[in-house]
Amino acid sequence: MSFRWMRALAAGMLATGVAVLPGTIPAQTREQLIEGAKKEGKVVWYGSLSLEDIKRLADAFEKKYPFIKVDPFRASGEKLANKIFTETRAGRYMYDIVATGAFEIWPLYKRGLVGKYVSPESKPYGAMFKDPEGSWVDLYDNYYVIGYNTSQVAKKDAPKSWEDLLNPKWKGKFSIDTEDYEWYIAMLGSMGEEKGKNYMKALAKQDIQWRKGHTLIAQQMVAGEFPTALIYAHRAEKMRPQGAPIDWEQSLNPVITGMRVVSIGPKPANPNAAKLLFDFVISKEGQTLIRSFDRIPAHPDVEPLSPRLDPKKLKLYPAAPNLAEQADRDIKEFREIFEIH
Repeated sequence: MSFRWMRALAAGMLATGVAVLPGTIPAQTREQLIEGAKKEGKVVWYGSLSLEDIKRLADAFEKKYPFIKVDPFRASGEKLANKIFTETRAGRYMYDIVATGAFEIWPLYKRGLVGKYVSPESKPYGAMFKDPEGSWVDLYDNYYVIGYNTSQVAKKDAPKSWEDLLNPKWKGKFSIDTEDYEWYIAMLGSMGEEKGKNYMKALAKQDIQWRKGHTLIAQQMVAGEFPTALIYAHRAEKMRPQGAPIDWEQSLNPVITGMRVVSIGPKPANPNAAKLLFDFVISKEGQTLIRSFDRIPAHPDVEPLSPRLDPKKLKLYPAAPNLAEQADRDIKEFREIFEIH
């Protein structure tokens, strides 16, 4: 999520002129949905997920419901939002469901560009991982954690908390992505704004090793360029069995959780097929498939990628959509505090 992207969102939101949130889409029986979907014959999916993820989910859905064709449109968060803003300003609601980052869904939600559908498949999800009115449900997650190179840092000496990173011994030895806005904003939400900003200002004095890209950061940490870094936990879990000298701190409190969420369109042209696809991707069946993509599934009853990634054993703090209310301001502050130009 880039700074330019958030500015584009803000401008698009103002331009839509939409002020009233849509009503809840009426509930139907499974049989009614299937019969309605047979008449519709397709479902339009807008998403910023990888094209590979979308395709594999679409293929499985079409196999389950061969009478429905998934019509996907994939773009980055910025392009996706611009497309939605442009189309809806002209009164065209072309998408049936949309799947994107939690912070990216918020401007759409605020302007009535997502609908409300309380899926029966959302029942197992915790309160912090779904909207009670059905505006969004968590699809899959990224866990932001403190990682370390085990060749350079013994487990007993590794940072056990975010506050540990302020120890002088980690000065110049910790790396963060230059656009880790999601982590920053959620940390402020978890700590409280005043305490959180004071923490970030102290962290900024630690001579952060700035890099672009979480995969690159993990690789460079493993290569010994720096001993610790802000990484995605599932990346470390994938690298560890391959013999890479990498580990992460499981006792961390909180583990900031970046969410990719799914929402139904406010005026879906194919409402029955849209509900079936929505149900499928958040169901245990769909979430098990997502797990096979080496993603962290959001469904609490799906086996985790590894026992160490069990959400029931981690102190998760989701970067929920509403935390993006002041994202433009928060991103500006992030760049100012850490002097990123």
